[in-house]
Amino acid sequence: MKLTAVDIVIIFVYLLATVFIGLILKKVAQKSKANYLLGGNKLPWYMLGLSNASGMFDISGTMWLVTLLFVYGLKSIWIPWLWPVFNQIFLMVFLSIWLRRSKVTTGAEWINTRFGRSRDSNLSHGVVVVFALIMCLGYLAYGFIGLGKFVMIFIPWDIVAPHLPFEVPLEYVPHIYGIAFTLFAVFYAVLGGMSSIVWADVLQYIIMTISAILIGVLAMKAMSVETLNVPEGWHSPFFGWRLDDLDWRGIIDEVNTKIASDGYSLFSIFFMMMVFKGILVSIAGPAPTYDMQKILSTKSPKDAAKMSGFVSVVLMPIRYFMIAGFAVLGILYYDRLNLMVAGQIDFEQILPSAISEFVPVGFMGLLLAGLLAAFNSTFAGTLNAAQAYIVNDIYLRHVKPEASNIEVRNMNYITGVVVVIISIIFGVFAQDVNSMLQWIVSALYGSYVVSNVLKWYWWRFNGYGYFWGMVTGLIPALIFPYVFSETLDLYYFPWLLLISIAGALLGTFLTKPTDEETLKEFYRTVRPWGFWGPVKQKVMAEDPDFVPNKNFKRDMFNVVIGTITQTALVALPIYIVLKEVLPIWITIIITVVCGFILKKTWWDTLPEK
Repeated sequence: MKLTAVDIVIIFVYLLATVFIGLILKKVAQKSKANYLLGGNKLPWYMLGLSNASGMFDISGTMWLVTLLFVYGLKSIWIPWLWPVFNQIFLMVFLSIWLRRSKVTTGAEWINTRFGRSRDSNLSHGVVVVFALIMCLGYLAYGFIGLGKFVMIFIPWDIVAPHLPFEVPLEYVPHIYGIAFTLFAVFYAVLGGMSSIVWADVLQYIIMTISAILIGVLAMKAMSVETLNVPEGWHSPFFGWRLDDLDWRGIIDEVNTKIASDGYSLFSIFFMMMVFKGILVSIAGPAPTYDMQKILSTKSPKDAAKMSGFVSVVLMPIRYFMIAGFAVLGILYYDRLNLMVAGQIDFEQILPSAISEFVPVGFMGLLLAGLLAAFNSTFAGTLNAAQAYIVNDIYLRHVKPEASNIEVRNMNYITGVVVVIISIIFGVFAQDVNSMLQWIVSALYGSYVVSNVLKWYWWRFNGYGYFWGMVTGLIPALIFPYVFSETLDLYYFPWLLLISIAGALLGTFLTKPTDEETLKEFYRTVRPWGFWGPVKQKVMAEDPDFVPNKNFKRDMFNVVIGTITQTALVALPIYIVLKEVLPIWITIIITVVCGFILKKTWWDTLPEK
């Protein structure tokens, strides 16, 4: 174990700081349901943006992205579109505004604003709660696995095992570590609610920024004395039909096996599928997790848009400076890395192994505190979202609507503990970070897309269509990973889509439309663009001064410019670490020009309400 006393002190100071934040903000959170779940809608947009960025700076995702850059080089900047990372741009441009106008507490509660309070709305509400909880549990398990793999590098199991009264198989060692460190995130998230989470996230973002700069600078110094030995195509973000220019033979032979197992070899097909799926997921709006809760916590629709835009600006450069640093150090000193887990090479161990090898004494404690902070941030935000759905959409809606603040508080505590226990069980059965991630972003999101696209843009779509679209997508999403176990999850996304479309259309056309008054109120309040002709005519007949949303072309233009800007912000820190001068200036010019355009076409046009 390479941790010194100084490193251990730094880590414990951070962990104690999160405990104090939870205790200090406990009374604020207990004042009301809105205070606990949404911070009372009083938090500034830039703090919520930093918090959201901190939540996305998760340890499992960072491990995955370091592995991608190590293996695929600059081509890896496209692979996170699988998530898709550019959904943040759709939120920034218009969807955060639409969502915040609803003035609700959770995504499931939002269903009432679109479909009313009839039987079909209740069914839709129920299926959203089920989906949200499965999604939250998936994210919690995903973070849980990554944390355990990360910690075991620094605290070898042979040091811990003699002090335990039971034996643990090696493959479950990461889960034991995950349980131990999860308890700190649970403490401040459950006690302090959203306000506690946001303040802890700001602290965590500061730690991560210092850590990222440290790692990037270490890699740049190493580049001054060492030569980066990589395949010819590693430095280029451009690609052909296959990854023929990314042959690691004679350099690190095992990486070719990794590329084959990932299923990305036919990169053009993978890219087209990824973009197709990414656009559909993005226009569907945010999944009902911590990102949606941060949007609903803002003061106004205008602040919601600013918050979503701010996330990319504060997240991408800092995160990728760290990622590039670790990937470069890993390649330069590959022979010094310990990537063996249970007798097999695990490339997800590049990040923790590189920290163990290359980070100086003292700074290691800071970096580990930062990465533990990143885990806590993601875990706490997701846990808060899960609590919101259980307490607000099940307990207060169906069990005890008249519950007092004390009863709501106690229910929040109980549900927090239960959700954590179930997520740990999920984590035990998951294979690794990548498999969990692929299932979440491809299979699970595939079940979500159709219903949540149609709800925004088509007036005739009703609650039964929403329910059956979700159900017919969700059931195959839970089954397909076992039926097509040798297939990349992304490749059966179209089948999930077709099944879900059939369910949504049959559910819609075999039942009557949503109540007219509900549709008119939704259209007046949210003001979406799309196929709302009949509703728009009725609203304008009642209110001739009503101005419909005619911003589709401008919004789509801003989405394209925003996505280019975001991608440039990803590439720029990588080029800085690699010291490639011409690409640095090209990405800077792209960022500045696109930023100027967005100032004119997006920022200056944001609605006041």
